[in-house]
Amino acid sequence: MLEGHRVSRISVRGFAVASATAVTTVGAVVGVASGDPQTSGDNFETTAADMTLLADIPAGQQAQVQTASLTAQADAQAAAADTTARKSAEESARLQAAKDAKAKKQAAVDKVEAEKAAAEKKKQEDAERASRDATRTTASAGSFPQQSSYTVAEVQAIARSIVPSGQFQCFSNIVNHESTWNYQAQNASSGAYGLVQALPGSKMSSAGADWRTNPATQIKWGLGYMNERYGSPCGAWSFWQANNWY
Repeated sequence: MLEGHRVSRISVRGFAVASATAVTTVGAVVGVASGDPQTSGDNFETTAADMTLLADIPAGQQAQVQTASLTAQADAQAAAADTTARKSAEESARLQAAKDAKAKKQAAVDKVEAEKAAAEKKKQEDAERASRDATRTTASAGSFPQQSSYTVAEVQAIARSIVPSGQFQCFSNIVNHESTWNYQAQNASSGAYGLVQALPGSKMSSAGADWRTNPATQIKWGLGYMNERYGSPCGAWSFWQANNWY
């Protein structure tokens, strides 16, 4: 009986073993034919054994070995591809997390800025509303005792009592440029009249019939005009600075 494990021996020795065996076998046959006793001795037995080993090689053994090798390579490549894909996914997740964090931080900053702007706008609107309310309250409190004439200091004192303190400097800046606090100032070319140079001066009659001679009437009208047109005397002053008129 032949031993089944001889397949592995043949697989290792490969084609060289088979060739050597074939040559030895041919020599042995020749020796037998020639009657050489040495050839028909040990060498013939060795050759016969080698021929028996060749006969024991199963068909397709080499193909099976190669297939197993290719399968192992494919598995290794698949594992490497999985590792690369996992690393790529982790990097993408990291970048997305950083992007989301940055966007969240910017949204928080934008929210704070928006709230700050809204608070500032409300503060300004409240101040302007208070200025208008103060103007209406002062105008309804009665007129100031009328005099035959007023000094600049007296006119300014009247203005301080009518114009809200936070708006007085802006009001004063406009009056100083328009009339230098002369309640009887008149522009010869345009006909504008009074402290705030109303054009025409008769517009101020809505604040009182004595608009020509009473600085308090002119101040009330001027303050009301600035509030209605520009929101406040400071709003009017900003416009005046940009245009040299209001």
